[in-house]
Amino acid sequence: MSVCLIDDNPEVGGQIWRSSVQKGVNAAASKWLLRMQSGRVTMRTGWRVVAASSTRGQSPAALRVEREGQYSDIGYSALILATGARELFLPFPGWTLPGVYGAGGLQAFVKAGLDVSGKRVVVAGTGPLLLAVAAGLRAAGAQIVAVVEQAPFRRLAQFSVRLLFGHAGKLVEGLGYGLRSLGTPYRTGSWVTRVSGKECLKTVVVSDGSRTKEMEADMLAIGFHLVPNTELAQLLHCELEGGYVRADALQQTSVERIYCVGEATGIGGVEKAQIEGRIAALAVSGRIESAKSLSSERDRQIRFARGLASAFQLREELRTLAKDQTVVCRCEDVNHGDLAGCRSWREAKLHLRCGMGPCQGRICGAATQFLYGWDAPQPRPPLFPVDVATLGGLRVDREEGPP
Repeated sequence: MSVCLIDDNPEVGGQIWRSSVQKGVNAAASKWLLRMQSGRVTMRTGWRVVAASSTRGQSPAALRVEREGQYSDIGYSALILATGARELFLPFPGWTLPGVYGAGGLQAFVKAGLDVSGKRVVVAGTGPLLLAVAAGLRAAGAQIVAVVEQAPFRRLAQFSVRLLFGHAGKLVEGLGYGLRSLGTPYRTGSWVTRVSGKECLKTVVVSDGSRTKEMEADMLAIGFHLVPNTELAQLLHCELEGGYVRADALQQTSVERIYCVGEATGIGGVEKAQIEGRIAALAVSGRIESAKSLSSERDRQIRFARGLASAFQLREELRTLAKDQTVVCRCEDVNHGDLAGCRSWREAKLHLRCGMGPCQGRICGAATQFLYGWDAPQPRPPLFPVDVATLGGLRVDREEGPP
């Protein structure tokens, strides 16, 4: 089959393997890169999908992609979406100060060469990513002040026991991160309530509901789990279920010949993404029985994903952190107090321009969904800010309106 990989990163590998593929430090990453090269896969890195240039039900289907002001239409007979996820940010006083990073974002910066030697870093939020980030930052020379996990110890202990009997490898991996962070305070059932500093971050205040503790820090790496990137799937009319792209046993979405794999179908990590990717590829190539033979392993990874979501479920106290002057939409400087009088995302967008900045609601959309229970914004083309020339000749689905 003729296969094209479109990746909006400058190199293949994604968040997990971004620095491993080219350096050859990860055997699995190197193996997959070699397989792609020997399989003559066309790799278009640095290209971002901004629109679908055909209407529903028409053929041939195509994606419009852009890179550095250049654009192209890429036709397909089958499409596998592996759009991943982004970090969930929840507003609290001071969260927009320089020195406050997404946990995964800071991890990516360090992999790209950011020097954190000697920096005092608080790692906070929720999820197993916190330990991995702390271990990586410590290996890069940072001083980890504390790891602050909002989930209570009891739920974490129950999750660990379940891992022991179903995913021992992941438990060993987590213990490895813990050993590499040995000596670092690990506070469960705690969360960041505010940060302060005149021009940049100076102090981080942490609470467990009854007591508060102030920590001096140069950086805060914070993340409240992940939000699936479903915008492209929605633009292609794929149905969602529980906030994720709905896929059948062969990873096919509600739209024929469009498949979806990885975090967009449920947050579960690299193993789940790989097994779903293999199932989708086998199904696309007509090897249905081979695809079905992998279903038990895929189901095992899905059970892990559900356990993960349950163990690290966000606590109610996080909804009350934002004050009237706390920024919720960073692009348009819309405060929590301004949004109090709005009843929906649409109303906030029309009256306050919430979500109309460069990120197009990718950050504040998920935050307002958690804070106010609003429905997430519906994507419309283009999915990202583009050159006007890229829109030239673009055919759009009139049911969704003009770009």
